[in-house]
Amino acid sequence: MSRCGFAAVLGAPNVGKSTLVNRLVGSKVSIVSPRVQTTRSRVLGIAIRDGAQLILVDTPGVFLPRRRLDRAMVAAAWTGAGDADILVVVIDAAAGIGADTGRIIETIRPAGRPVLAVLNKVDAVAKPKLLSLTAQLTTTHLFSAIFMISALSGDGVDALETALFDMLPAGPWLFPEDQISDMPERLLAAEITREKLYLQLHQELPYASAVETERWTDRADGSVRIDQVIYVLRPNQKAIVLGKGGQRIRAIGQAARMELDGLLERRVHLFLHVKVRDWSEDPERFRDLGLDFGA
Repeated sequence: MSRCGFAAVLGAPNVGKSTLVNRLVGSKVSIVSPRVQTTRSRVLGIAIRDGAQLILVDTPGVFLPRRRLDRAMVAAAWTGAGDADILVVVIDAAAGIGADTGRIIETIRPAGRPVLAVLNKVDAVAKPKLLSLTAQLTTTHLFSAIFMISALSGDGVDALETALFDMLPAGPWLFPEDQISDMPERLLAAEITREKLYLQLHQELPYASAVETERWTDRADGSVRIDQVIYVLRPNQKAIVLGKGGQRIRAIGQAARMELDGLLERRVHLFLHVKVRDWSEDPERFRDLGLDFGA
C-alpha cells in the first residue's frame, strides 16, 4: 500500500527551514541566504522513500509582522501548516527558544496533529545548553519527539527523515516520481537570482527588493534565454546593484546562470535589468508569489 502526506516546516526567521527542506529532498527547491525572511512564499519539496511520498511545505518565518509583505508571508506560513499531516517546528539551538518560537508553539497546540521539534545548528552549541533546550521543549507536552540536527552538514537528519516517513498515512501519491517541487521554472529562476543578489549585497540591499522573470524564450538548440528584472526602491540602490562599470550585476548574473544551468539541465542565457519601483504595494506581484495582498 502506498503512503503519502504533508509535513509543514515551521519556525522563526533564519532558523534553517529551507536548508533542512533542501537536505531532505536531496536537491535545491528553496533558496537560502543569511538574510532573515529569505523565503517569501510557500514552497513544496517532494521526497520519496520505500514506496512513500513525503511532501515538505517550506514556509516563511513566523514573526510579528509590521508591513504588508510581512503580514502576507506570515499568513502564507500558517496556510502552509493548515492542512499538513505533520508539523515540524525548527529551532535555532544557538539562539534558543525565543518569543517567535513561543508563539508558534501556542498557536499550533490545538491542532491535534503530530508535532516534531527539531533543534538545528547543534554543532555550534555546547551539550549542556542542548539538554536545557530539550528539557524546555519537553515541558510543553506538545512534541511527539525532539531531534538534534545540523541541516547544513546533514548530521542527525537521517533519523528525522525516518521518523517523518514512518508517520505518513496510507494514500496515493500526489506527484509524479521524478518531480521534486511544485515551483514553476520561471519563479525558480527568479528565486535563484534573488538568492545571489542577497549573497552579494546582504547588508546593502533593501528588504523589499525583488526579482521577476519577464520573458522565457526556448531556443532551437535546446538552450533558454531568460530575461529578468531586479526591482529596487531608490536610484542609489540601482547603482549599488549595478556596481562600478556593471561589475556587480555581471557577478550576480554569472553566479545565477551557473546554478540555473545545473538545475534546468540546459544552457541558460541570462539577461538582468534593474528598475526602480516599490513592488511591495503591487497586488499582481503578490499573486505571482502566491501571497495574499490583503492579509
